[in-house]
Amino acid sequence: MITSPTIALYIHFPWCTRKCPYCDFNSHAVSGEIPETAYIQQLLQDLDQDLVLLDDNPTVTSIFLGGGTPSLFQPAAISALLTGIRQRLTLDPLVEITLEANPGTTDYAKFSGYVQAGVNRLSMGVQSFNDIQLKALGRIHSAADASRAFAAARAAGFANINIDLMHGLPGQTLSAAMLDLEQGLNLEPEHLSWYQLTIEPNTGFYRYPPTLPDDDALWSIYSEGLLRLKARGFERYEISAFAKNARLSAHNLNYWRFGNYLGIGAGAHGKLSSGGQLLRTTKTRVPADYLKAPNRRNSPIANASLPLEFLMNSLRLTDGFDWTTYEESTGLDRAGLNNFVTQGQAKGLLNLTPGGLQPSTRGLQFLNDLLLMVD
Repeated sequence: MITSPTIALYIHFPWCTRKCPYCDFNSHAVSGEIPETAYIQQLLQDLDQDLVLLDDNPTVTSIFLGGGTPSLFQPAAISALLTGIRQRLTLDPLVEITLEANPGTTDYAKFSGYVQAGVNRLSMGVQSFNDIQLKALGRIHSAADASRAFAAARAAGFANINIDLMHGLPGQTLSAAMLDLEQGLNLEPEHLSWYQLTIEPNTGFYRYPPTLPDDDALWSIYSEGLLRLKARGFERYEISAFAKNARLSAHNLNYWRFGNYLGIGAGAHGKLSSGGQLLRTTKTRVPADYLKAPNRRNSPIANASLPLEFLMNSLRLTDGFDWTTYEESTGLDRAGLNNFVTQGQAKGLLNLTPGGLQPSTRGLQFLNDLLLMVD
């Protein structure tokens, strides 16, 4: 197993204005004032504790501020955080720094402040441009708010913006889904995450399930959407990720390529090379407890789990992976996947490439079925 010279950094902000009924992330409806200063201090303390685990001093290629709703925090707090990170880590000169923003919690002044703080990529959680759907999804913004927020972000200096959009929404027709998608495309973002709504345990929708489109309708939406994205110049490079002019998400690519990453913040997870083994880190989940002490739980990843861990990430990519990366990332021989490859090819879900393996178009659509074949 080879220690990587690079690493990514994920930072979790656990507060939201309110909890959306589809969300299974570690997010908590804010009550009163957010303790911004105290939380930033704990994040940096959390980072200090993780740094002692690293085998070397890797260069940070991406930073992702996710949530929750990071855009609830003022630019001054984000600036203080990024300053503290720069004092502790070596950042690549072209480091990608992404902040997730809710259109209902931002304006030009905030966006401008984030740019000045060093944020150079924005991920905007639009989800839909249909006000009825937005209300059903529990979003606090309207379609008009989303368009205004996008324009404000552009005016503030963001030249790299992702839009999150869902499809397969309650009662959604093909024409409604395509109207949503076209409205997103018309804003001309550099990146679009277009993903199907799924009902997850421990969510409002799980307790009170809405009526979703049937499988035939979902397939029609998915197929037509892929055609329209391609026609508008978007390259599909992952199951739900589309980029224009090669503006791929460096941070998410690191996940999907099984790269190492630090995870700080309430409920954050990380994956590190430490002491010759791969280590999972998990942080205190409840914000109030995290503010008292950002405790960490470390769990070595067992060799028996490594093939599935690697494949469930790398096979999300349309290009798949090469065997050298598999062996260097896991320390395992490719021969251990022979049975998986044989089964996947027989089902039409896998393709061999000159140096590795990639999912077929069908394999991308039925990745969960493919992963069930892993020994």
